[in-house]
Amino acid sequence: MALPPDKASEMKQIIRQQLAKMDVHGRIREVLAETIRDEIAPEHQQLSTDDLMKALRRRGIIDDVMKELKVVTDMNNQEVTLDPKPSTHFVDRQPPVLKKTNIDPTRRYLYLQVLGGKAFLEHLQEPEPLPGQTCSTFTLYLLFRNQRFRSKPVPCACEPDFHDGFLLEVHKDSLGDGSKMMDATTMLSICDPVHMVLIKTDMFGETSLVASYFLEWRSVLVAENRITNIAVELLGVGTESKVSVGVLNIRLEMYPQLNKILSQEIINTQFALERQKTAEKERLFLVYAKQWWREYLQIRSSHNTRLVKIFAQDENGINHPVCSYIRPLRAGRLLDTPRQAARFVSVLGYERAPVIGGGSGKQEQWCTLLAFLCRSKGDCEDHANLLCSLLLGYGLEAFVCVGTKAKAVPHTWVMTCGTDGIITFWESLTGHRYIHSPIHPDDPPLVEQPKPTYPYRTIGCIFNNQAFLANCQPSDAVEVCAFDLRDESKWKPMSEEAIKSVCSPGATTSLPPFPPLCASTIDAAVASNEIELQLRILVSEYRKDLGLTTVWDDQLSYLLSPALAAYELERTTSISAGNEEFQDAIRRAVPDGHTFKGFPIHFVYRNARRAFATCLRSPFCEEIICCRGDQVRLAVRVRVFAYPESACAVWIMFACKYRSVL
Repeated sequence: MALPPDKASEMKQIIRQQLAKMDVHGRIREVLAETIRDEIAPEHQQLSTDDLMKALRRRGIIDDVMKELKVVTDMNNQEVTLDPKPSTHFVDRQPPVLKKTNIDPTRRYLYLQVLGGKAFLEHLQEPEPLPGQTCSTFTLYLLFRNQRFRSKPVPCACEPDFHDGFLLEVHKDSLGDGSKMMDATTMLSICDPVHMVLIKTDMFGETSLVASYFLEWRSVLVAENRITNIAVELLGVGTESKVSVGVLNIRLEMYPQLNKILSQEIINTQFALERQKTAEKERLFLVYAKQWWREYLQIRSSHNTRLVKIFAQDENGINHPVCSYIRPLRAGRLLDTPRQAARFVSVLGYERAPVIGGGSGKQEQWCTLLAFLCRSKGDCEDHANLLCSLLLGYGLEAFVCVGTKAKAVPHTWVMTCGTDGIITFWESLTGHRYIHSPIHPDDPPLVEQPKPTYPYRTIGCIFNNQAFLANCQPSDAVEVCAFDLRDESKWKPMSEEAIKSVCSPGATTSLPPFPPLCASTIDAAVASNEIELQLRILVSEYRKDLGLTTVWDDQLSYLLSPALAAYELERTTSISAGNEEFQDAIRRAVPDGHTFKGFPIHFVYRNARRAFATCLRSPFCEEIICCRGDQVRLAVRVRVFAYPESACAVWIMFACKYRSVL
C-alpha cells in the first residue's frame, strides 16, 4: 500500500525509535561476529546477506522485532504498520470501531477501495492546520443496493488522504436466486451503480454537498487479475455541475475470484443496449408529456401560469420526472408513527440551493435522497419528497403538492387523503398538520365559511410515485379547491403506465434505490450535558463582563426537564401533556415574594455558542440572562431528542428566580 511521503517518513522515524529501544543494532553485531567466528572457515571471511538473515531468524531476533512493531497483513497481503499515534489536526466525532466482518463464502463481494484524491484545486491554498486545531474535513458516503457506507473524515486538501475500503455484497433481489453464487454473466445484468456522495464539514460543523457521482462498477468483470483501477473525476453540484472539483483513485476487486471473466466486447454491448433502452423510454415519455401538456393548456389559457411541474433537476443538473423522486420508504423500528416521521423530517435543516451572484431567482435543485440525508439539510422540495415517501410507507395515500404560499413564493408540501374524505396538509419544514375545509363561493352570504389556517395560497399539481395530477379547476386557490382526485374535470391525470415506464423501481431511467434510514449515533444524554455545561460557561462569562455574579440553582434546572419533554411531545403529536405537574413543581420551588421567569427555545443543531447568540437576540431571554436583583438564582436545562440519521431536536430553557424589590 503506497504511503504519502510525509506518512512514510513518520513511519520510518517510529521504526528507528523502536529498533533503538530494543538495541537491535547491538544484537545484530553480536550475531554477525558470532557467525563469522563459528560458522565460516577462516580462509573464507565473506558473509552474504542471506547467511546473516538465516542467522537472525534462527536466533528469533526478526520475530521479536516484528512482534514489537505490530505488523499486520491486510486483505491484499500488504504489510501495514499500525501507528499508535492519533491524528493531531482534526477530530473524528464518530470514531470507527474496527471489527471483523463475517463473510459468507457462498456470496459474491465487491471490494471498493478509495486510495486518495488529487486535483481538489479549491483547497490548493489550504493552510496547514496546527496541532490540536479542528479543520474542515471531507467524508465520503456510499450506497449500493440497500447497503450504506461512510468513510473516515479526512482533512480538506488539494490531495485529500482517503484510504478506506468498503465490502459491498452483490446479490440478487429474487428470493429463489438470492443464495446462489453469482457468476459474471449474472452480475452483468445488475445495472445498479455505486452512488458516491462527498460531503464537506467545516470547522463549525456546517455541512455542504461537494459532489454526487454514480460509479459504474461492472468494468471489474473484464479484469484479468480481478482488480481494476479507476480515476473518478467528480463534478460539482447545482450551478457548478459542469465543473470538476477533484479526482478520486478507486480500486475494485471481486471476491471470490471469478472463474471466468467477460470480454470487453460483451461489456460494451450490454452498456450500449442499456443506454439505448433508457433513451427510448425517456423519448417516449417526453413525447407523451408534451402531448399531455398541450391538452392541459387547451382546457383554459390561464393554465400556462400555474405551477405544473413534470420534470425537476437533481444535484447534477439532470432532469428526472418528479414522480421518480418518490418511493414508499419504510423506517423499520426507527420511527413508529406518521407524525413521528413528520417530526423527523422537520428537524432536518432547511437551506435553499446556493446561487452564485445576486438576484432573487431561486436555483432549482431536487437532491437525491442519499445526498439529502448525508448533508442533513435541503430545500422544501427535499423535505416534502422524503415525508411523502415515509407516509406512503405507512400505508397512507400521500401526495406532494406544488404551489405557492404568501407573496406568491413557490413552495411544496404534502397532502394525505383519508378514506373518510378528509384532506390533511402536512408542512414538511415544521411538522404542522392542517385540515382542509374548502370554501364554497356560491353559497349564500349568510352561510358561515371556514377560515383557512394553512399558509398555502395556490396549488398547481400533486404527485406521488404512481400518479401525477394537474389542477384544472377554474381557480387554483387552495381554499376553494375540491380534492376529488377521481373527477377528471377537476384534476387532469397522467397515464399511470407512462409514469410506471420511467419511475418504477426497476426502470433504468429512474433515480437509484432509496437508502435505508440509519439509527442515530448521538448519545442524547451526553450531548445534553455537554451543551448545558457550555451554556453555563457562556452565561457566566457574559454576566461577568456586565459586572454581575452568577449563582446556579441545580434543583431549579432539573425541574425544567418535564417542560422540555412536554414541548417535544406536543411538536410530535399535537397533544399537550404534563403542564400541570410542571407548574406545581415551580410554585413549590419559588418562595413567596420571589419572581420566576422562564424562556424555552428550540434548535435543530448542537452548536452551543451559536444557540447562545441566537437566544440573546430575544429581549425575553436577555432579560433573564442579565437579571439583576436580590438573591438571583439562574437555571438552564438542555434536552436533546435524537432522531434517525443523527438529526436532533434541541430544546433549551433559561430561567431565573429572584426576590422582588419594589
